Amino acid sequence: VMAGRDIGTVVLRDAPVKVFLTASINERARRRTLEDPAADLDQTRLDLERRDAIDSGREDSPLRPAEDAIVIHTDGLGVEEIARRIVELGGSWPVLSSEPGQPGVAIDAGQVRPSNPRFHDLDALRAFAMLLGIVLHTALFFVPDAWSEAYSAEGYPAEVSGIYTLLFFAIHGFRMPVFFLLSGFFTALLWQKRGLRQLAEQRLKRIGLPLAIGAFTVVPATTTVFIWAFDAMEELEYSISWWPFIWLSTWSHLWFLWFILWLCGGFMLAAKVGVKFSHPVVWWLAIPLTLLPQLLMHEPVFGPDTSDKLVPNPVVLVYYALFFVFGAFMYQRRIQISRWWAIALMPALTVVFFGGLDLLFESKEEWAKPLAALFQVAFAWLMCFGLMGLFRLIAARERYWVRYLSDASYWLYLWHLPLIVVGFELIAPWQIGSHLKFVILNVSVTVVLLVAYRFGVRYTPIGTMLNGRRTRRSAAVA
Repeated sequence: VMAGRDIGTVVLRDAPVKVFLTASINERARRRTLEDPAADLDQTRLDLERRDAIDSGREDSPLRPAEDAIVIHTDGLGVEEIARRIVELGGSWPVLSSEPGQPGVAIDAGQVRPSNPRFHDLDALRAFAMLLGIVLHTALFFVPDAWSEAYSAEGYPAEVSGIYTLLFFAIHGFRMPVFFLLSGFFTALLWQKRGLRQLAEQRLKRIGLPLAIGAFTVVPATTTVFIWAFDAMEELEYSISWWPFIWLSTWSHLWFLWFILWLCGGFMLAAKVGVKFSHPVVWWLAIPLTLLPQLLMHEPVFGPDTSDKLVPNPVVLVYYALFFVFGAFMYQRRIQISRWWAIALMPALTVVFFGGLDLLFESKEEWAKPLAALFQVAFAWLMCFGLMGLFRLIAARERYWVRYLSDASYWLYLWHLPLIVVGFELIAPWQIGSHLKFVILNVSVTVVLLVAYRFGVRYTPIGTMLNGRRTRRSAAVA
């Protein structure tokens, strides 16, 4: 074991395990004043900032993490916990506790959970949430007055449109809360593994760049096909002339990428000033606090309102921010997901869901609205915990096809909506049952986009932008 400013970047560049320990400036100043109670906290902070600038700016062996180093932020961690995490990275080294006044205790790395394992179950759940977007948007074509009067579902039996209304509300009530919770979880993971700078670079590359490209491709294409499908051809010329500027009025279904950038920006700012996202009590308050923004929502749907404008609706942003920070808290606190959490799906999909619908749409009493909001929030959280438990049960082990679909789901979601609109226009006149139309539309759009992903995206710069570099399976095996 060697330690030093340039060990990982200069002296031992090929070391199999490199660890870069860091902490916020406030935490480091606090530690210095604990060592020297006579030291002034503010002056110590200024001294550390000057020293950081000198060490990181020097031409000869500057202080910086190696590109392949594991960055461990030590705010709030004791010596033994830091040592434990390093041991987990190193394989089977024993380490002795160095807590003051404590006897040496050997820690077996084989008995502890790795600091940065691959969360196959959560990867799969995130992909599931993305792919459900295809089902949700397809269902809207069978829901009365969902898109517009052009697709009012008139002519469908009441029981048919009712089924797809229930399907839409059920998916809408939990899909994006699950997605943003997982986004917060993986944001905290990346922060701990690579640090704030690489977190920012990764989010700009994986989220910001696709959003910027989508603003001039996906968004105008989606808007144009809707205008065509709704027989508003007189507006089509206007749409084409304003093609580069449509995103100024709507992000369409790419709004979630815009929200992620806002939430990641807030997360990085909070981390920069020393917020740890690990307090044992404070972050659990995110669950009941979700009720406040839900009470301020007004759209006639079960679940959160939609915000697809350039300036996010602050109520909706706060709502999803609470799921996001709870996901970060889950990672920071190393909360172990249990497969028994899946039991939460039973009350969520029965009493809570149907009780909430009845309160929201049937009851006329004044007390019904806040109670309906409570049921909607309870549904979202129960589904979050229940699905995490379910996917821990069925998807904890790595499977190639699941990992492949997880990668492909991002591409599928980006481009599914214009294809659904065109597809529905094509099959609407067919004299077949509505359920069969629904299945055909979902399957055909998914297959077309999977084929495009396999042959035109996965191993191209587009795939690298979306998922990172991927190698062909045969090449990887060789």
